Amino acid sequence: MQPDYTVEWTATLGRIIFQRMVAAATCHSAQGSNSMIEKQSLGIFNRLFWTLAIGMSLMNPSFAAEPTSDETKVVDAMRSMYVAATNDDLARFHTVAAADFYSFDNGKRFTGDALMELIKKAHAAGKVYVWEVTEPEVHIDGATAWITYVNKGSVQDASGTKKLNWLESTVLRKDKGIWRIHFFHSTRVPQE
Repeated sequence: MQPDYTVEWTATLGRIIFQRMVAAATCHSAQGSNSMIEKQSLGIFNRLFWTLAIGMSLMNPSFAAEPTSDETKVVDAMRSMYVAATNDDLARFHTVAAADFYSFDNGKRFTGDALMELIKKAHAAGKVYVWEVTEPEVHIDGATAWITYVNKGSVQDASGTKKLNWLESTVLRKDKGIWRIHFFHSTRVPQE
């Protein structure tokens, strides 16, 4: 996150404008309204003003490619889904999954509860999954969002830990200010 220079630049620009106005007014009262000094002073002032105004607008952090609040919430929804899955927490899963949630995973279609049950059975069999949302690309169109990302993680069992990556995408809808997952797709990246 970039620091907000807007307040600092605005204060500086305000001081400069005030100083130039005082100088112009002083020059005006001392030399008369059409003096050469006043015209030069105002010309310099105008160039300085526009240079600083344009410079300030370019340094405004609003031009930076930072995530919006909704983009962050979409990524957080995905991370929350993985926390729920890691802990076999069906109640938490339901806080981010829509009632009509479904998934394409392992070549099959799953409802939300069926997917959570599959993961719970894998945990009971001794598997430990680590999932991490990386390189997220969030797109928002009104109350609909879609996200694509690389899930970098691992699966651990009695034979050891295997690092894995999945290419994943999800469609979410905003309901009463909360992003809920409607569709989730996961494809495991083949190991080289």
